Amino acid sequence: MKLLALKLCNFRPFYGEHGLTLAKSDDRNITVIHGNNGSGKTALLNAFTWTLYEKFTAALASPEQLVNRRAIAEAKVDKPVSCWVELSFEHDGKQYRVRRECSAYRKKNGSVEPAKSDLMMQFVGDDGRWAFLPSAQIPEDVITRILPKSLHQYFFFDGERIENITRTDNRSEIAEATKKLLGVEVLDRAIKHLTTARKTLEEELEGIGDAETQSLLVQKRELEQEADQLQGRQLEIDQELEHQSTRRQQLRQKQLELTDLEGLQLQLNTLEEQEREIREKVQQSKKTLKRAISNRGYIVFLPKVATEFRALIREREQRGELPADIKQKFIQDLLDRQTCICGTELHEGTAACSAVQSWLARSGLSEIESATYRIEARVNELESQLDDFWQEVDREQASINHNKGTLERIQDDLEEIRDQLRHSPREDIRELQNRLDEVDAAINRLTTEKGANQEKIANLDLQAGRLGKQLKESRSNEKRQKLAVKRIEAAQEAIDLLKQVKGNRDQVFRQQLEQQIEELYGQISFKAYLPRLSDRYELSLVEVAGGQDVLVGASTGENQILSLSFIGSVIERVRQWSKAGLVMGPDSSTFPIVMDSPFGNLDEIYRRQVARLVPLLANQLVVMASQTQWRGEVEQEMQPRIGKEYVLTFNSPKSDCEEASIKRYGQVYPLVRQSRNEFEYTEMIEVVRE
Repeated sequence: MKLLALKLCNFRPFYGEHGLTLAKSDDRNITVIHGNNGSGKTALLNAFTWTLYEKFTAALASPEQLVNRRAIAEAKVDKPVSCWVELSFEHDGKQYRVRRECSAYRKKNGSVEPAKSDLMMQFVGDDGRWAFLPSAQIPEDVITRILPKSLHQYFFFDGERIENITRTDNRSEIAEATKKLLGVEVLDRAIKHLTTARKTLEEELEGIGDAETQSLLVQKRELEQEADQLQGRQLEIDQELEHQSTRRQQLRQKQLELTDLEGLQLQLNTLEEQEREIREKVQQSKKTLKRAISNRGYIVFLPKVATEFRALIREREQRGELPADIKQKFIQDLLDRQTCICGTELHEGTAACSAVQSWLARSGLSEIESATYRIEARVNELESQLDDFWQEVDREQASINHNKGTLERIQDDLEEIRDQLRHSPREDIRELQNRLDEVDAAINRLTTEKGANQEKIANLDLQAGRLGKQLKESRSNEKRQKLAVKRIEAAQEAIDLLKQVKGNRDQVFRQQLEQQIEELYGQISFKAYLPRLSDRYELSLVEVAGGQDVLVGASTGENQILSLSFIGSVIERVRQWSKAGLVMGPDSSTFPIVMDSPFGNLDEIYRRQVARLVPLLANQLVVMASQTQWRGEVEQEMQPRIGKEYVLTFNSPKSDCEEASIKRYGQVYPLVRQSRNEFEYTEMIEVVRE
């Protein structure tokens, strides 16, 4: 996706129509938008996300109030006031234009009634003319295929809140959206279509098959239907968990706003953070333990086998078979030359030849002898690792036990604080805690059900696989039945192979993405921390101590760097995979980044590093910044790559407003000025670059 232009009308503080053209050349790919706090930078960021996804960032206050207040005030009662944003962009060689529009009505009593928004999408056809999408295509689906909705916060974000990316609860959604960028959903569709085809073939087989075949098919279908129902329930559980997690965050925020609870809230926050860190440590220890057992657990059973193996070697050595004094190749060479080492001729049938031939059975093969001693050396090496293996197991198990004990104490302290809140003399505090308890209980219940369902699904798949094998091996003399069975078998083999390809591809992509994140984080941060990306795409920071990964409590700045590293790495890896032809589907190697309040609260060193790297990673960069955020190292690093520049001028109705301005290329542009009427509104002015 390459952004071309943005137009808006009566959107938030922007009264009337405004527009900007975005920089898109390779060497000058930065568009800078200057504006004071409250002038409309956040609104402009949300103009992108609202148009494409009808989504808003957390920093946007009152997202339901989109229509400009001045436009509403000037309109007649009950007359609709239109508000729209139009975004033009290119993708995969095509040019698109999306426009989302909504209206608001001013009622007689002074209230404002908003209307539902509508989305329209056009594209440039082969004839060079703009045309609407075919009726079968839904604009939202087209946009989501280009840039998944669930990943939009990685490309359109508030720099001051970017660290929330590493703490999001939508892990499964992030994983699925990242796979979609990689084109893995193509495999999902192929698997889905093949599964449907296989079921159709099974229905045909049931109509022509014998009694045994029909019985097996009925049993298999029942198992698959039960598994499908459970899979559907898993999706419902994921949605409900997301809903409950959002509710919990909202309730916790309300608790934080109660000033009477500042002391308890501080304790509660600290304990909950400690609980999260301890749980992560327990999970990490379990992963390390599982990896150790998987990779080296077999050596526990080695001593007995090793003893028997050595006994066989010693026995052969005692018999003189190892090491052999004479090699078979040496004897065979003598027979081939028909001459003994003593000079006697070895003609076939002579006593001398027969004597030499008898040595072939008693001589040793050099390959076997060499392999035997190599195996013995390897066995000795593995046995020497046994003590290290048990030490690692004991160490990780001790860590798990210790952390579990710590976790129990933290949970006891948490429960004590929550109990105080449950019995607070204030009804609103009691009500909040009771609602939080209900949410926590629902989350625990749903998580337990999800785990149980996963086990049931695995068991049902196993049983269905066994029935499929029986179906394959069932006796049949009917030619049509045999052909149907072969077709079903071919469809199932294709499904299994595609699932294997999908799993392998996901694992390889995730590992390469983690390496990219580690490389990029290392270029920005001066600390020796390493990013880790779990199989659920959970980001964390670790410090390697004694050969082990130890989780660290990352600061806000470190989480911001980690989040930026993730975003940049996703862009870079998808770009590389697209060039290598590894991404299936349309080209997805071009991505923009639109960021408000860049770099959050990073210090000077980090700001300079990020300002230098981000423009190189993103194909386009739109930066919205105040003067303090822009001046200094950020301006120095980005100035050579600026292609377009704008100033947001805020018009204040206050009679004593303090005016402000910014100087660019020798010309002064107003940032804040006195409004010419009683309304406040923002204008967009393009900076003239010499």
